[in-house]
Parts: sequence; structure tokens; C-alpha cells
Amino acid sequence: MDRVVVFDIETVPDLVAGRALMGDQAEGLDDAALRERLGARYAREGQDAATAFLKVPLHAVACLALLVAERDGADEPWRVRRLAARHTGDTPEAEILALFERTLSSRPAPILAGFNTSGFDLPVLRYRAMATGVPMPALHGANGRNYGYRYGTDHLDLADRLSGFRASPLPSLTEAAALIGLTAKAGMHGAEVEPAMAAGRGAEVATYCETDVCATWMVLLRFWQAMGALGPDAARGSFRAFADFLEEHRAEPDFAEHAAVSAGLGAQGRQHCTTLTASPPSEVSLYLSDMSSPVCRMVAITWSRLTR
Repeated sequence: MDRVVVFDIETVPDLVAGRALMGDQAEGLDDAALRERLGARYAREGQDAATAFLKVPLHAVACLALLVAERDGADEPWRVRRLAARHTGDTPEAEILALFERTLSSRPAPILAGFNTSGFDLPVLRYRAMATGVPMPALHGANGRNYGYRYGTDHLDLADRLSGFRASPLPSLTEAAALIGLTAKAGMHGAEVEPAMAAGRGAEVATYCETDVCATWMVLLRFWQAMGALGPDAARGSFRAFADFLEEHRAEPDFAEHAAVSAGLGAQGRQHCTTLTASPPSEVSLYLSDMSSPVCRMVAITWSRLTR
């Protein structure tokens, strides 16, 4: 049996670490003033220091969402077994880290996947293990998986892979999801997480985090299909199974588009063109046999006109 864990985190500034970093400069500052002073260290020209994105060591986990999927064999479809999120509005950060470590420690040791997880999510988790003192041996390879190696198969950072390991600009999850017909991040955006958590809206952040994980899972399935690592039948079965899972376990409007797009991708069949108006050379016939039907019809009409 194979297992994969797709995950995403949302973060807020770690003001405790920030005070230690600023030292005497933080003396007498309330949290809002400290946040602005920290932001001023990293803000780009013209950027509001009060909302500037801080360096990775100064982030604390506000929410972690994950999706666990399994398959019985290489030719079998993937089936989602679990979709869940925890946020610090109801669960301490240390407990969230411990629960994630428990998931990674399960057998068989899972593949880990996400979007820009090499550049952000995994480094944050490593720093938070240090900050909180939570042991996370599986995250660091004790389960036999090398999640820190970006070129291997134990950890798939889709943003990294799709960009050719940053040979081209990193795509956003929204851009990658658009390729399969999904509008991702239609609700909350990352910049809204910090004020939402401060306002006690952790449940909304958790839902947002889960929708990102769902979008990442769908992009991952299509990526495997494009690589040839997931056959057409297994890919369709995986998308159908995910649509069924969402309809049964996540009937909320936030997941409706994910379910609809997954169902559509699961229903896609092989469309081949078998008849032509004229008789092209055999090389063209072989080429057309692998085309989708709309493209096939256009080429067939053009060929017919050229050979009248």
C-alpha cells in the first residue's frame, strides 16, 4: 500500500521570538508596535511595515491542514482517507506539531506533498519544532523518508517541480489550479490570515487552509498523470473517488467547485477520431488517433480541404 500526505500551513508572526530578536529596541512596545518594528526590518520599498512578510524563522503556525490518501497498488486509484485542519484558536501550536509528527510516523511512511513547501512550510515546521521543543524525528527523516531532499520522490513540492526547480518563475497555486479548470483561493487570501486569527476567526482560516490542500491534491494527481506515473484509468478513478469523498464529507459551499471539477476530470474518457473525409498518409492517421476529438475534427476538415 502507498500513502501520501498533502499539507499546507498558515502562519502569524512569532512576537515572542521577535522581542528576543529586537532586544532593547522592543522595550516598551506593545504587540502592534512590535509587529510594525519587525516589519520595518524586512519591508520592501513602499510596503506597509505593519503587514510586511517576515523572514521564515519569525513565523508561528496558526493552522495546519492535511489530506491523507492511499492506494493498494501502482495501477489502482488513490482514495482520500482523511481531510482535517487544526488551528491555534482551539489547539495549542505544540499539539498541532505533535499530531502532524504522528501522521508522518505512521506506516507505511508517507510521501509528503505540498505547494512551495520546500521554500516555506517545511522550514517553518523545523523552526517551530525548535521554538516549542516538540520532537519531530519523522519530519527529519527518522521514518526512512528524506523530506528535506528537494530532488527526490519522498517530498514533492509542486511549485518547485513545475518551475523546473526555480529555473522559471514559481507558479502560484491559483495559476497551477487554473490549468485543470479550478478557481483556487476564491475566498480568503494569505494576507488575511493574520487579522483573521487576531479576530478569533480561526475556523475560517482552517477552511481556507483545507481548500488549498484540496486544490493541491488535484494538481498533484494531474502532475502524476502528466508524468506518466498515474495511468489514465487510475487518474480518472482517483478524481472520481475524491469527488465522492467531498460530496460525502465536505458538502459545504467552499468545496463545491473542487467536487465538481474532480467529478468532471473523473468522467473524462478517451476520445479518438476514427474517420476522416480524405485519406491522409499513415503517419498522419497515427498522429490523429491520439488527439482529442475537437482537435481531431479541425485537422480532419483542414486535411480534407487540402486534398480535394
